[in-house]
Amino acid sequence: MTKAFIPPAKPIIGDDERAAVDRVLRSGMIAQGPEVAAFESEFADVMVAGRSCVAVNSGTSGLHLGLLAAGVRQGDEVIVPSFTFAATANSVALAGATPVFADIEPDYFGLDPAAVEAAITPRTKAIMPVHLYGHPAMMRELAEIATRHGIALYEDAAQAHGAELGGRKVGTFGEFAMFSLYPTKNMTSGEGGMVSCATPEIVRNMKLLRNQGMEAQYKNEIVGFNARMTDIHAAIGRVQLTKVGAWTEQRRSNAAFLNANLTGVVIPPVAADAVHVYHQYTIRVREDRDRFVAALKEEYGVGSGVYYPVPNHRLDSLKHFAPGLDLPETEKAAAEVVSLPVHPSLSQDDLDRIVEAVNALAGAGA
Repeated sequence: MTKAFIPPAKPIIGDDERAAVDRVLRSGMIAQGPEVAAFESEFADVMVAGRSCVAVNSGTSGLHLGLLAAGVRQGDEVIVPSFTFAATANSVALAGATPVFADIEPDYFGLDPAAVEAAITPRTKAIMPVHLYGHPAMMRELAEIATRHGIALYEDAAQAHGAELGGRKVGTFGEFAMFSLYPTKNMTSGEGGMVSCATPEIVRNMKLLRNQGMEAQYKNEIVGFNARMTDIHAAIGRVQLTKVGAWTEQRRSNAAFLNANLTGVVIPPVAADAVHVYHQYTIRVREDRDRFVAALKEEYGVGSGVYYPVPNHRLDSLKHFAPGLDLPETEKAAAEVVSLPVHPSLSQDDLDRIVEAVNALAGAGA
């Protein structure tokens, strides 16, 4: 009998979310309204220690508008990793600025502080690290560099809901931080983004930019966008917010089981004072990663993901920003990483099968 396929990710939408959507539909208030305001307040309390939050229609919108709200303009440079989803660099380019790619450190896949320092020029406006896979970037070191050079620090926290470093919540280090609410993230609103903001000025700018440049109807102050979140999406997000803590603990428990039982691969290290929320459980396979991924699926029915096989600085859409750039740790990670299922819907049988598959393939050299 063929065993059921274990998907690499599995959004959890239940009766509570469906009831919340129905409540909004019955209310007649479907566009941005009281649900969005409530979601912003609740997200702030749960995720970012009460820091003001602004909801938008996607994570990419959150980064784009966050950069504009923080004053990034044409001619500026923002240092970003190349080993991440393209939205990070895209948002910088959309703001009219130049993404400057720096290499990552090998343990947590975040920006390498030494590489960041070397990339700073007189045009550098900010550093924008990504808390990749749910592990915090090296924020203390990056903050020290930013302060010493008089530049800003932003956060791409798309994958890091609830992550911490030194007892401090991710999303509270930078002038702004973006959390994605895409369906495969640790929590979702169906689609959307949430931006935590360090100052009232950034909050106000964000609210203007997401709503055609106006706070009061027909009183447009600046040229803005339509990047509003709907009350339907906010209602889903509010329900998910009450569940994400338990889901995160299950992710961490699943990761602990994998850590204890996998052999022959490099398991993800965790900094001593970090809380990793395991948006992805990412191992390194030193030899023939792609064959390993194919065998997991074909021979064992275990799904996986490769995030990200092509670094941003080699994408056709972005490579003109970095001609001839050499990022050795980024290239090595892109060739070796595999993200295994770690989501909270996994059963113990699923976890056992993942371990059996990985250990067998690693032992056989895939």
